[in-house]
Amino acid sequence: MAKKQFKAESKRLLDLMINSIYTHKEIFLREIISNASDAIDKLCYLSLTDEGVGMHRGDFRIRVKADREARTITVSDNGVGMTKEEMESNLGVIARSGSFQFKNDMGAQAEDKADIDIIGQFGVGFYSAFMVADKVTVISKKYGEETACRWESSGTDGYTVTDCEKESVGTDVIMHLKADTDDEQYGEYLQPWKLQELVKKYSDYVRWPIVMDVERFEEKETGEVDDEGKPKKEFVSVTEEKTVNTMVPIWQRSKQDVSDDDCKAFYKEKFHDGEDPLAVVRVNAEGTVSYKAMLFVPGRAPYDYYTRDYQPGLQLYSSGVMIMDKCADLLPDCFRFVRGVVDSPDLSLNISREILQHDRQLKVIAGNIEKKIKAELTKLMEDKEKYAKFWKAFGMQIKYGVVADYGMKKDFLEDLLVFPNSFGSELMSLAEYKEKMPESQKVIYYAAADSAERAASLPQTEQVRDAGFGLLYLTDDVDEFVMQILGSYAEKRFCNVSADDLQLETDLEKADTEKKAEENKDLLAFVKETLGDEVADVRLSHKLKSHPVCLTTEGEITLEVEKYFRSLPGADTHNLKAQKVLELNGGHPAFAALQKAFAEDKDRAARLSRILLAQAKLIADIPLDDPSAYAELVCGLF
Repeated sequence: MAKKQFKAESKRLLDLMINSIYTHKEIFLREIISNASDAIDKLCYLSLTDEGVGMHRGDFRIRVKADREARTITVSDNGVGMTKEEMESNLGVIARSGSFQFKNDMGAQAEDKADIDIIGQFGVGFYSAFMVADKVTVISKKYGEETACRWESSGTDGYTVTDCEKESVGTDVIMHLKADTDDEQYGEYLQPWKLQELVKKYSDYVRWPIVMDVERFEEKETGEVDDEGKPKKEFVSVTEEKTVNTMVPIWQRSKQDVSDDDCKAFYKEKFHDGEDPLAVVRVNAEGTVSYKAMLFVPGRAPYDYYTRDYQPGLQLYSSGVMIMDKCADLLPDCFRFVRGVVDSPDLSLNISREILQHDRQLKVIAGNIEKKIKAELTKLMEDKEKYAKFWKAFGMQIKYGVVADYGMKKDFLEDLLVFPNSFGSELMSLAEYKEKMPESQKVIYYAAADSAERAASLPQTEQVRDAGFGLLYLTDDVDEFVMQILGSYAEKRFCNVSADDLQLETDLEKADTEKKAEENKDLLAFVKETLGDEVADVRLSHKLKSHPVCLTTEGEITLEVEKYFRSLPGADTHNLKAQKVLELNGGHPAFAALQKAFAEDKDRAARLSRILLAQAKLIADIPLDDPSAYAELVCGLF
């Protein structure tokens, strides 16, 4: 039969198919298997009303076979098959989907189109075979027809369609692989292990059995005996037909049929983690957008989690066929640690089915998943030990989520935050802190340092504790940014003990401090002049009780924020310095010694001023510019 030509537009599209649309050549097997699955779906659907089909669900299967000598891969199905006219229509006209047409035709008769779960929609997947094959032969016999036909093409040069013989209904797609080159080893796809790997990766959850001849070795007796009279044994190769796909994924099964241990075992195998997940989230959503999901909160962060190399995202399936290994659009960045799978027949896929169109359905699923994860983490907080483990691994991510995008998700995430605190060793949420607040407490107090122990030792915390109030301890660089973004919680303002007014002095105490400051204004001015630009101000403190001195700040940049920017490599911190205030305890012996020196020996008073500033820096964990000079100052007092 004379070779027929693809139409000009089709020829150009076929060239585009082979060279541009798909990013991974291995996708070809997924596409051909998906077409085979659709063909079986059609015949299975027809069998519901046509007793002549004579086949039951258990009779259907897809067979994958590699012939190394002939250099071919054959995918066979016992589905509905095609007539010569359908071959001309479906294979000779690129981007015409017979499956899509079948769904529309049957949908007119069916009460619910969603029941007809057909994968193919675009009519282009078949041509992905030409990425690895230099010739493709399709032999098909339509259900109800007496004769079969053969479609054959070597690509853009056209195709032929001829009559042929075939015993049973169904379709065989025979792909003759291209010759190997330095850049591409097409022969790799002839290896049974490689074909099994691709089936497991992309088509493991296709609903029909995918069978292959699998080689295994077993020990058998040879019929001979050794010197000791024992039977000799040898390992012989045995080839047997085996189903290589799972078919029904765990997330498609009912909760009654799948235990928590089953879910954990699936997670460890699927995501190669030796540790159980801390939580499992199962979703079965039906409605405008239907989908099923199984999500996991890991017990530990991957080694590369906080690096640029880490790729977040959920595995995305459509009708059991894997579309994307990591779909980042399904997860908000604050929950990028979550792993799992989402399976939906309602997603709008692009022509290659490798990526998604950014549509409303995707956003709906992502929004629902975000809420489900938040609910599961809230539930996890009831188990203090588990949540502490989660927080150690991923707490920083929640904090980054609060400050990201100018606090867009702060209200959504604030209840997940936990902090070390003055109440005990357990981490405490903002809600728990609020519950412990006495009615007389007006603000939420916090102290920032590089550890909870150092934060607790800050002089400014003493007055808060003596008043019977608790403190949250901020120990991460991002913490103060979190507090600034939040501003308040449950209408209670956050108060930084190192920067804000603690609001704990009585009017009498304030008046007494102001009176003493007025009496010592010349001394305070002297100390400020001595210290110069190192401090923005020197004042008598409302905060100090037993300690002689402390550093506080004015303005938005605190000591911890300055430390953070100073730690960044190459950062210009000239305009990012805290306005430091040296606060002196007017009732401490150190202040009395300073008063005496100011009256009798100005040089000694200047040395004491510098020593007090150095002590305040050390308490605040600020490195001294010249430790040797500080040591000299101290020794000069003797």
